[in-house]
Amino acid sequence: MSIDGRPPAPLMSNPRADRVRDVAKLAGRPARLKTGRFVAEGPQSVREALLSHRADVESGGTGVVLEVFATDACLDRLPELAELATDVPLRMATDEVIGAMATTISPQGIVAVCRIAEYDLDDVLSSGARLIAVMCEVRDPGNAGTILRAADSAGADAVVLTASSVDIHNPKAVRSTAGSLFHLPVVTGVDFDFLMSAFRAHGLTVLAADGYGNVDLDRLQDESAFRRLAPQQAQADDDEGAAAPGSSQPRLENPTAWLFGNEAQGLSDGQLADADYRVAVPVYGRAESLNVGTAATVCLYASARAQNR
Repeated sequence: MSIDGRPPAPLMSNPRADRVRDVAKLAGRPARLKTGRFVAEGPQSVREALLSHRADVESGGTGVVLEVFATDACLDRLPELAELATDVPLRMATDEVIGAMATTISPQGIVAVCRIAEYDLDDVLSSGARLIAVMCEVRDPGNAGTILRAADSAGADAVVLTASSVDIHNPKAVRSTAGSLFHLPVVTGVDFDFLMSAFRAHGLTVLAADGYGNVDLDRLQDESAFRRLAPQQAQADDDEGAAAPGSSQPRLENPTAWLFGNEAQGLSDGQLADADYRVAVPVYGRAESLNVGTAATVCLYASARAQNR
């Protein structure tokens, strides 16, 4: 290893080499399933992968990054990436080689081959999870990445993708997470009925994000703020109305799993029926509805604000 953290020659220069082709194949789902590996492209994703790798190794784990390929120009711009990669194999490559490995039109000079982390749902729930985002047959990789990134930003404990959802490790989805894929547990391919049983066994309230829901998210936020600012009055109101049928409302500060549905059809009738409450994000303008990624951001932040205050 050289003094600046870069490995000495030889430089990888053949874009048709077997090693380059092996990395490029990871853009396809069959290769990812066979090898348990995926590719992170670009400085931001690779930086977050390397930071996660270092933290995992320091805590006794095996790490997530298996190898990194980079151009001299990229490491000239961002020398900290070479410093972060000191404990993983780092190979220098030409622009043509990086271009053959990457899926973007204009690669940014660095890719990392990473291990697909597998998480057990029961382990995640048993750890005391209080906020979980669930993608129910969300199939657009950009939307999936946006939801995962929103969940990470809101401090969610995990993200779950049900069966028939997009492969979160496909290149576009990975890029859309902007590195958040490496920050929190992501459980994939979960059967919906099994998921609902697990949530109830661990005491989570299940909220379905539904534009036609009969519970208003703004009202839930107002009620949460009232309980925080006037706890004695809120308790008195609870005691007075406890016996009123149908008067219960979900509390955003309680452990919660949010369900977000397919881009075109939304949540199915069965999924809506299985949720504890159907919650609508109010639309004050003329838009018909919110994109699922935007709706997820609003809902997750509403819960995060209530839980963190």
